[in-house]
Amino acid sequence: MLAALRKAFWLFGISIFLLIMFLPGYTKLQDLKDRNRDLEDKIKRLNIENSLLQQELARIENDPIYQEKIAREKMGLVRKGEVPIRIVPEPSD
Repeated sequence: MLAALRKAFWLFGISIFLLIMFLPGYTKLQDLKDRNRDLEDKIKRLNIENSLLQQELARIENDPIYQEKIAREKMGLVRKGEVPIRIVPEPSD
């Protein structure tokens, strides 16, 4: 009976020692897995954004109507003979 109790105590002690030794590594592994998952999600989002930007670039390079639209809207350019008119809303009181 005493030998079985002593054996159980040693097994418990070894179990606690192993837990103390491996728990920090396990938690770090879990943190790294979470970070890896987050980075994979970010890569997916950036790949989608990159694809959309590539499509936009191809459209800008190859579509003269779209080029004119961008020049007019973003740069404020007008054709020769056109008079630009800006409508400025009145500030609300």
